[in-house]
Amino acid sequence: MTHLSRRSLILGSAAVASAALLPATAASATSSPLHLLRPTGPYAVGATARYVRDTSRPDPWVPSVPARELMITIWYPTHDRRGSRWQYMTAEESRLFIEGKLNFDLPKDILSTVRTFAYAEAKPMGRPRSLPLVVLSPGYTQPRNSLSALAEDLASHGYVVVAIDHTYETYAVTFPDGRVAGCDTCAFDDDRTFFARLYEVRAADVSFVLDQLLGAQPVWSGGHLIDPSRIGMSGHSAGGASAIPAILGDRRIRAGINMDGSSTGYTPPAPVTRPFLLLGTQSFHSPNGPDASWQLDWDLMAGWKRWITVAGTEHASFNDLALFGEQLGIDFGATTTGTRSTQITRRLNRAMFDRHLRHRPEPLLDRADPRYPEITVAATGG
Repeated sequence: MTHLSRRSLILGSAAVASAALLPATAASATSSPLHLLRPTGPYAVGATARYVRDTSRPDPWVPSVPARELMITIWYPTHDRRGSRWQYMTAEESRLFIEGKLNFDLPKDILSTVRTFAYAEAKPMGRPRSLPLVVLSPGYTQPRNSLSALAEDLASHGYVVVAIDHTYETYAVTFPDGRVAGCDTCAFDDDRTFFARLYEVRAADVSFVLDQLLGAQPVWSGGHLIDPSRIGMSGHSAGGASAIPAILGDRRIRAGINMDGSSTGYTPPAPVTRPFLLLGTQSFHSPNGPDASWQLDWDLMAGWKRWITVAGTEHASFNDLALFGEQLGIDFGATTTGTRSTQITRRLNRAMFDRHLRHRPEPLLDRADPRYPEITVAATGG
């Protein structure tokens, strides 16, 4: 299998969309700053970042680094609507990401000017052990902030959300001392065993981050607000595929979502018995579709499970790139707009976690809803 076809299978039917989706004229397509969608919940949203260091293992990709270093962003509900908005990326991160991933003519700092709706370092609200937690893992070569529209919305509905930068798997991870880690894995990601290993590395990252948030001395001062019995995980692309080994390896994770990520090359060592949602494109991830890994994963799920597809979407429709593409006037193959696909992605993630972490009825996960005609519940179980 060639490098491109391998990547296409792993990342979905629009694997090269984020690498070559924008024409040279995209930079002039809009004069307004890029922006996320306003969150839909009743609470304001705060955000903060933390550096965490796992000294129990060397870095799995750069063995000369003696510990696994990670950067995380935490979003949370707040009453505080003062202060500056959270910065989506630094100018240097934006430059490195555009040069490494997108490879087209855009202002190099454009992603540092994205308008977000989270307030930087706002005071968190909530009672001790009252807030459910959702962990987010981005697509391969994508940064943690590529799921910001989803994170902000969940936080506005009373969730704590943490997104992880999986170091050396994306183009710019900035540490507090100013070091910037690049995409070292991009030099060998065509190895046939690479992605199966990547999923396991990410699962270990997730467990370590949970340790840091839930321990006796949490890395974030709001850690005491998190209910450790109500934790879910969602991810896009490789981050979604990683939710399977994460949920199998850490019993603290009570529900999982894979958003359009192929798990080709990875065989779960045991059935997934906790609730799980497969959420993907109709073109690539329908039952009996091109990606056979989803049927294999589905057959190994022994608990509550749903397989849902969204009409008119492509691989990038499930992260912030869909919004930015729409705002730049870019056609990357989706017939469902970036705004609409973001609304649907938010709603389905919240439905899944409201149902399984808050025990609220969510009929959207069971049957057709005229408010969301793009959604098909393709298969159910449990």
